[in-house]
Amino acid sequence: MVRFNSRYQSPVSSENLTSYELGLKAQHAAAIRYLAEATSARISPCIVGSKTVEFQAMRPPSQLINRNIEIAAESASSILLVFQSVLPVLLFAGDSKGTPVTLTIRGGTNGRFTLSYEYLDQVLLPSLERFGVYVERKLEHRGWALGPCQIGSVKFRFTPLPPGKRLKTPEWPTEQGAVTKIEISILAPPSIQQPLQECLVFETDLVFPSIKINFVLVQNSDHDSRIYVLLVAHTSTGLRFGCDWLYDKTTRNKTPDSLATEIAQYVVDQLDAQIRKGGVVDEHLQDQLIIFQALAEGNSSIPGSRRSIDSHTPRVDRTDRTDQPFGEGSLHTTTARWVASQLLPETKWTDNGRTCNGVGWATPVPTVKPVDSSILPLDQLSAALPPPETNK
Repeated sequence: MVRFNSRYQSPVSSENLTSYELGLKAQHAAAIRYLAEATSARISPCIVGSKTVEFQAMRPPSQLINRNIEIAAESASSILLVFQSVLPVLLFAGDSKGTPVTLTIRGGTNGRFTLSYEYLDQVLLPSLERFGVYVERKLEHRGWALGPCQIGSVKFRFTPLPPGKRLKTPEWPTEQGAVTKIEISILAPPSIQQPLQECLVFETDLVFPSIKINFVLVQNSDHDSRIYVLLVAHTSTGLRFGCDWLYDKTTRNKTPDSLATEIAQYVVDQLDAQIRKGGVVDEHLQDQLIIFQALAEGNSSIPGSRRSIDSHTPRVDRTDRTDQPFGEGSLHTTTARWVASQLLPETKWTDNGRTCNGVGWATPVPTVKPVDSSILPLDQLSAALPPPETNK
């Protein structure tokens, strides 16, 4: 049985408490309820606001009954957070036939305090391919909590790992490499699209001179309060660094030009800060990869800064304590390591969280029950049986 207690929270200042409430959010509750259904789990009441949940799975993922799954999060809650929650479980639902899983989730695709569909599509899922995870995805409808509530839908399709197979040790580059191109996605009302493109080109060229810029998406967000920008830097070693902003300030009394300048300067500066750290992963991607490092086999190291790479001198006797958030990286990253270590205690972290020795989790291989040697062959069985009665 696993007991989740959401009373543990990262430190926040008192002035932020109103926007940082304890308890399950809608996307958390939707993911847990689905997993309970899929595993026939015994579960305590799981509703929005629950602070403690007890979960006891009664059936392993390999016995998944329905492989055409639909999950509806309440309101425009994050589709992508629900997906992140159920993917590590469904990856181990493989059967001998290689039956794929189709997963449709309804909710929000672009929200605050969560990854966007664009970040998942352009950064996270390409990175998971290094672990041997390949996911087809299709944005059916975009969902927003900003402006009029709009429910979106995303469809995913993937083949779980076959029985006995494990997530592979990721072949992660040890060097960041040089930035070779920057891809930009914009969701915004038409009035700001052109100024935003011009400002992004200008600011990007100032910070990353002579780097190729490509606008991969410029789309109408259908409301003035919905402005979203994602920058993805590609490097010569095949890495991707993402930086985005779902604009969360007032647009009142701001011209399209001033608003575009503010947004462009912010996202370009943030991307530059991520690159200057010298690591091989951006801050947000690092915490999203922790669970896959813990589940995979072998040692993996995905440091978020040059300092972590340079000071990486592995020692087998420097095993990290895992009874609280630990290691280098953001608070999300250190907390993810701690939670993964509680759920998978065989996972071994060393050198301040820089290296993970994963558990090598695998779907069990179905076993065939051996034939009972005491059973007589058919010819001997026939001889041993009494003769059949004849009708008189």
